[in-house]
Amino acid sequence: MPEKLDEIVQIETLRKKIRHLSQMYYTYDVSEVSDYEYDRMYRELQELEARHPEAFDPSSPTQRVGNAVLDKFEKVTHRVTMNSLTDVFSFEELGEFVDRVRESFPDVQFSVEPKIDGLSASLTYVNGIFTEGATRGDGVTGENVTANLKTVRRIPLRLDEPLSFTVRGEVYMPRAVFERINDERASEGKALMANPRNAAAGSLRQLDSRITASRGLDIFIFNLQEGSLYPDGTAPDSHTAILDRLQELGFHVLEHRKKLQTLDEIRDAILSLGKLRDDLAYDIDGVVIKVDSLKERTTLGEGTNTPRWAVAYKFPPEQKVTKLTGITMQVGRTGVLTPTAELTPVRLAGTTVSRATLHNMDFIRQRDIHIGDYVTLQKAGDIIPEVVGAVLGMRDGTQTEFAVPTVCPSCGEPLVYNPEDEAAIRCVNPECPAQLSRRIAHFASKDAMNIDGLGSQIVDALIDEGLIRNVADLYALTPDSVAELDRMGEKSAANLVTAIQNSRSAGLERLIFALGIRNVGEVAAEALAQHFGSLDACMNATVEDICSIPDFGQVTAECVVKFFKHDQNREICRQLQNAGVLDKPVKMPQKSHLAGLTFVITGTLPTLSRDEATDLIKSCGGKVSSSVSKKTDFVVYGEAAGSKLTKARELGITLIDEAGLLKMVGAPDETSGDGGAL
Repeated sequence: MPEKLDEIVQIETLRKKIRHLSQMYYTYDVSEVSDYEYDRMYRELQELEARHPEAFDPSSPTQRVGNAVLDKFEKVTHRVTMNSLTDVFSFEELGEFVDRVRESFPDVQFSVEPKIDGLSASLTYVNGIFTEGATRGDGVTGENVTANLKTVRRIPLRLDEPLSFTVRGEVYMPRAVFERINDERASEGKALMANPRNAAAGSLRQLDSRITASRGLDIFIFNLQEGSLYPDGTAPDSHTAILDRLQELGFHVLEHRKKLQTLDEIRDAILSLGKLRDDLAYDIDGVVIKVDSLKERTTLGEGTNTPRWAVAYKFPPEQKVTKLTGITMQVGRTGVLTPTAELTPVRLAGTTVSRATLHNMDFIRQRDIHIGDYVTLQKAGDIIPEVVGAVLGMRDGTQTEFAVPTVCPSCGEPLVYNPEDEAAIRCVNPECPAQLSRRIAHFASKDAMNIDGLGSQIVDALIDEGLIRNVADLYALTPDSVAELDRMGEKSAANLVTAIQNSRSAGLERLIFALGIRNVGEVAAEALAQHFGSLDACMNATVEDICSIPDFGQVTAECVVKFFKHDQNREICRQLQNAGVLDKPVKMPQKSHLAGLTFVITGTLPTLSRDEATDLIKSCGGKVSSSVSKKTDFVVYGEAAGSKLTKARELGITLIDEAGLLKMVGAPDETSGDGGAL
């Protein structure tokens, strides 16, 4: 046999052997060879494939390393809608669902399985080859993330049988991987990932698949969307049979699933999974209860956005008790000191928590929190750790009350605290180092002057080296001076200075927001810019002038006037003007058919970024708010929408997806929100 032909046969043999070993290891936890032997075969396959590019196969095990770099994700229209489930939050609601199903099918059986806290995706196979993977998106349209999904080792790239079908699964980041990545990010001074679910979602949507490959994602398959699982075209008659067959084909299917009949059995299974939650290698946020029979599912049918044959029981926020060992004060950019609880580390909702905010002195006093107390913790929205309160029954007399600090921990200057006026403790020293660093970082942030590359670490380094004393000093920086900073090369320094110079044309609304005026967010800054048209006019405005702007109250107006009366703030504004920072009037929207309407955007939209959606709304005269209230007219929701979506439903606010938003901004006569609304 010629050498070339012999090596191509060897390539196919190695691919088949490695696929088998991977399936045994990742699906059945069976290691048939040592890691050394597996790595040897893998390297040999890589070498042979490099010598024979004509033998390229996208389903080869070597294609998992990630090599695609995309400009953007292509849209994918799902052949079968990827619906969400109706949530239930109590056993009473669950009982109503079970009783409703039993009215049609008295002997119904349910599949009870953990609800993985990850990101839903579809996998399509054609003749046994993995050809396309997509995110759920809005359920109808998702993003093509095939290259990234190929890096997930539990996803078979080739099946042993030439079958064509689409399955649905939940991509997640194992807890151990999440903790390892956060440890690495902490050592590098990078911001930590909030939780495994967000980390998985961000990792799967990387434009560079090599980054995704480094994130150690995993997947559970939990549904057959369409197609046949057998060569003769026959199909299993139950959900349980489908998962069993998918496991035979090499998929990693849901663990800890049971087929049950009575409400008591289902309740016991939910309680059991709740107790098991901490010991799992992955996060779960509830339990899914599905009718097992496919025929019964068809009879029960689908609702508007959710199936009538399944619900998701959501766990209440996980709570843990740990000891509060101390209270430290963090100085914010506006001078407000925030008390922070220092805690004995405890694992909570997927991460180890050692600190949590205590908000202000009123919070501490109302909950009678003492240093040395055992306190109950939970995560707001499963993301932000918060102290619920002290466990008074665990006090032993060694606890001490927290004394209100009198001097700033950063600059040592006296603090201002008037509990009758407000709960906040303030440092009013404009030269306070802690405020300076945060003020400059805020000035450079994405929603402010958008100076790419100017993060908090570089800001601290610039201050420490005496290169800047205020935000205006940024515009005097040169590439040579910046290049002298530790870990800052010539190219990085040049890029940073270019980004700073480019920010001169950011616009008046961004400049006002960047100044960090108390109580003035993006919306208020834009209103000020539109009303006054220049920084000078804004600086010289009276409280009465500002109160004449719609939605501006006395308190915010006084904050603006007080800020611009401060000599140092006025001097910085003059220095910014002298540095060429433009304060041109804001261009008014081209259209105004959304005027008077307030929108809130939540979740990940299929094609638009948060900023793009915001700009679209503003271009038509609408407003975008960061929080849901009774004044909100529409909530634009995408994948992984959280508490804002829940609150909007509670308030009866109209919900629209990306398609509904695009229809609304398209023409003045389409502002009813009918298209794409819930």
